Amino acid sequence: MMRISLVIPCYNEELSLPILLESLEAVRAELSDYAVDYIFVDDGSKDATRRILREFSAQMPHLHYISFSRNFGKEAAIYAGLSQSEGDLVAILDADMQDPPSLIPEMVRLIRDEEFEIVATRRVTRKGEPPIRSFFARQFYKLINRMSDVEIVDGARDFRLMKREVVEAVLSLSERQRFSKGIFSWIGFRTHWLEFQNIQRAAGETKWSFWKLFKYAIEGIVAFTTVPLRLATITGFCVSGAAFIYMVYYVIRAILLRIYNAVPGYPSLLAIMLFLGGLILLAQGILGEYLARTYMEVKHRPLYIIRENSDDHQNHSHVKIPVDADKSIDNRNPSSMVNNDPHIG
Repeated sequence: MMRISLVIPCYNEELSLPILLESLEAVRAELSDYAVDYIFVDDGSKDATRRILREFSAQMPHLHYISFSRNFGKEAAIYAGLSQSEGDLVAILDADMQDPPSLIPEMVRLIRDEEFEIVATRRVTRKGEPPIRSFFARQFYKLINRMSDVEIVDGARDFRLMKREVVEAVLSLSERQRFSKGIFSWIGFRTHWLEFQNIQRAAGETKWSFWKLFKYAIEGIVAFTTVPLRLATITGFCVSGAAFIYMVYYVIRAILLRIYNAVPGYPSLLAIMLFLGGLILLAQGILGEYLARTYMEVKHRPLYIIRENSDDHQNHSHVKIPVDADKSIDNRNPSSMVNNDPHIG
């Protein structure tokens, strides 16, 4: 019997979990020809999420969970869930019901009958979102698609169903500063897009503030393009050229026309200096973003630490570390220790 694993990252979702599980059980009954299991990843929730998962896990043998020692971020949770999955098909969906589980049977059918490796989803509307957030989201997709070599579909969700070979390809990319939407596009494979209307959260409030979304956008741009570095170089070259031409102009003006006006030109000189200083700081900031990510990569810190899982309720700490693309370290197994390191972001 083919197996389907559903990976569900969650953070402070105590109100949404009962609603989600009811919907998932209906989907599981509809997919009676498949062995369906759930893998919940508690991203260091501060509410009762972990307790609820523990209770449901005791009642449902097909429900598994892992709980992080702190909030490592959704990207870490996605990677952790994928690395724990064993299904022939693996789906990722949010716990807040904004990714409708009712689409999963259709996604399974498309992979089974149409020979796609991935069935992904995208929102065709952003109804219910703050207008300013929708505006910046659209601008982000336009910007990154112009700058990057991979195309990221506007409105794309992490909600998708993948064959096992796709999951292994995603897991083989062991970078710590992860941007899953870009990774899913970069690995390729035949993809079918399912479109749906924006759905409000079943309960609770979004954990994504404007600042968090802004940082996530920066992560995506830095992770999948070096165009900002090239722009800094080109801008520096153009400004230097303009400054040289301006200097030559004033030298010729002073020699041939005997016009000096040094003091009257002071405001324009100050403006130019401030402009150039701003460009220098901008270029340094862009360079700093790339250097910071290199620094984070070479430190080899764990991308996540597992505090508890459904197979072990004794609160032992487990550290997952990507050493190479196909290696990891778990501190429960000393024989697996290598002189390298950890996992996700």
